[in-house]
Amino acid sequence: MNILLRGAALGASLLLATLTSAAAQDWPSRTVTVVVPVPAGVTSDIVARVVFEQVGRQLGQSFVIENRTGAGGTIGGNTVAKATPDGHTILVWGAIAAANALYTKLPYDTLNDFTPVAVFGQTPLVVVTGAGRYKTLGELVAAAKAEPGKLNYATVGAGSAAHFGAEQLAVAAGFTAQHIPFKGSEWLTEVLAGRLDFSVPPMPSAIGLIRDGKLVPLAVSSSTRSPSLPNVPTMVEAGLKADAVYPFYTAAFLPAKTPHTIAEKLHAEIVKALAQPSVQARLTAAGVDPMPMTMAEFGAFFKKDIANNLELVKAAKMPTQ
Repeated sequence: MNILLRGAALGASLLLATLTSAAAQDWPSRTVTVVVPVPAGVTSDIVARVVFEQVGRQLGQSFVIENRTGAGGTIGGNTVAKATPDGHTILVWGAIAAANALYTKLPYDTLNDFTPVAVFGQTPLVVVTGAGRYKTLGELVAAAKAEPGKLNYATVGAGSAAHFGAEQLAVAAGFTAQHIPFKGSEWLTEVLAGRLDFSVPPMPSAIGLIRDGKLVPLAVSSSTRSPSLPNVPTMVEAGLKADAVYPFYTAAFLPAKTPHTIAEKLHAEIVKALAQPSVQARLTAAGVDPMPMTMAEFGAFFKKDIANNLELVKAAKMPTQ
């Protein structure tokens, strides 16, 4: 009897392995929806379009970008968390850990409802201000300390990289400032006009205006200078400690119950796309630096990032929602 049961169990395991392998071979069998929970033109959107254009060519299938915004990106996140786990719905997001820390009543479990698949790259944030306002990061910090709470900073919304990057800067430098969130690119108009004091956006969102001389870069939020802005000092070079740097990356996730073989195949195709010189050139031009990781390494990194963002919200006394 035991032999029969063991045989049945072995047969079931072999069948499952065969079906799982077949699923990966057949994937993708139709158009893949790539959900980006931020507006068009924001870093995650830019990166998703560059990378999945190449992945689509590699696989001979369409990957359609769908900007599903709202509630700090959690609407788009929930769409993927609840999607059929067959690899045909992908989440690309750079602020998933921040949203987890900021929103206390999420419709999904960030750690258990997603499979971290691949990192596209890390994007240094850059502290910017309008022309003629501050010449150095030291000047901005001094002004903020001189009048606590008077300075304000612009972002594309609560939970965005710019939001958490600015709060990381404020905590590390020892000042407070008012958060003024906007929808889309309106923040640029306000900072350019000098009506708001500064912002800490991902580099792709600001690099064009920096190169045109309309925005003044005070420092980059990274451990080394960015090849895209080699003359701009890091926050450490500008006089702050290393903990002033907020790590911002863009990555792909699948629903948690997606077969591992499909997740592995997607990871491999993304890595292949990132190795293409044309993709590398476009990402570099957008201010995105390589951040190579295996799936296992990314999984461990993601858990640590979740914890770090929770700590930042507490340290900055950021209001949760």
